[in-house]
Amino acid sequence: MKKLKTNVLLRILGVFLVFASLASCSDDDSAGTGGAPTVDSVSLAQNDSLVDKGYADNMYIIRGKGFTGLQKVYFNDTDTYFNPAFVTDTAILVTIDRNTPYENAPDEMKLVTNRGTVVYTFVVAPPAPIVGSINPVNTPDGEQFTIYGSFFLDPIVTVGGVPAEIVSSTLTRIVAIMPAGSNRKKVAVSTISGESEWSTAVGTAIYDDAFYAPWDIESWNNHEYVTNESEAFQGTTFIKKTINGWDNIQGNWNYDETASQYTGIHFSIRSNTPGKLVLVFNGNGWGDATKSFETTTQWKEYTYTWAELGGVPAALQNITFQEFTGEVHDYYFDNIGYTVD
Repeated sequence: MKKLKTNVLLRILGVFLVFASLASCSDDDSAGTGGAPTVDSVSLAQNDSLVDKGYADNMYIIRGKGFTGLQKVYFNDTDTYFNPAFVTDTAILVTIDRNTPYENAPDEMKLVTNRGTVVYTFVVAPPAPIVGSINPVNTPDGEQFTIYGSFFLDPIVTVGGVPAEIVSSTLTRIVAIMPAGSNRKKVAVSTISGESEWSTAVGTAIYDDAFYAPWDIESWNNHEYVTNESEAFQGTTFIKKTINGWDNIQGNWNYDETASQYTGIHFSIRSNTPGKLVLVFNGNGWGDATKSFETTTQWKEYTYTWAELGGVPAALQNITFQEFTGEVHDYYFDNIGYTVD
C-alpha cells in the first residue's frame, strides 16, 4: 500500500530538532529584550540555509531579537498563521501561506509584538507548481492533452524528460502536445519556483475520465458517472455507486495479456462516510479481510504490486470491489490503472 515517504518524515524531524536547539539557546526568553523587535536573518528551515526570498508552503526560521509577545506575522501584507510554541525571543518558525501574493506586492515581512513592529525586506516568490492530474492519461504521441493543477507560471512541460510543446496555459491548466516516445513516461511541470510530476504514467490508464477497451463496468451495477472537475481525483469525471453492505461494484471480465509489462495496479477511492472495501482481483479475494482497506471522505490512492496480489498474473481479467462494513455507503472511484517503476 502507499506509504508516507521516509525523507518527508526526516525533514519534519529535522525542523523540530533545529527549533529545539534554538529554544535551548534562549533560556531567558521570559525576560525578553525590553525593546521593539529586530530581524537579523531568514533561513529555510529544511536545511537552515540563509535566504532572501521564500516560497509558499515552505517553513522558515526568522532570527533576531525581541520576539517575545509576538502578535502577528505578515508576508506581503498577508496575515500568516504561526504557532506560539515555535516562538522564542530570538527565533520564529513559520510557514508562508499558500495564498500570499507575489505579484504587485511590497516584498516585505512584518512582525508585530506587544512592544513594537519591525518591517524587513523579503521577497515571496511564486509557489512551486502542483500537478493535480493529466487527461487523457493514454494520450497518443503527437496529440493534445490537458494538465490540471495550480501555479503554472511560465511553465515548462516535459514527459520523461523530453520537452512537450505547450499549446496554451493558465495558472491552473496547460494544454500541450504529447512528444514522441512518451508511453509509460511521467509528465512534469517546472517553473522558476520548482517542479511537480504526476504519479500516473502515460499510457497506463484502465479508467481516467472513461474506460479504455476492453474494460468497463456493466450497467446492471447501477453505478453512475459524475462530471465535476473540482471533486474529481483525475481529470473531470469519476464513478459513483451506492453499495449495500457486503454488495459490490463489479468490473466486466476480459483478458489483457499486457499485465506483465507493468509492476502492479493503482486506483483512487473515497466514500461519503468512513467505509471499507475488499479488492477482488481476477476473481480472488471475496470476503478476504487481508485484501480489505479503509476509505474516508478524502480521495486516497491505493497501490498494489503484483507480489502483493500473488505474483505477476498471466493477464488482468477483472477488478471488483466488495463492500466490507456491512452497511450502506456511497463510494467514489477514479484513476484506475497500471503502475510502472
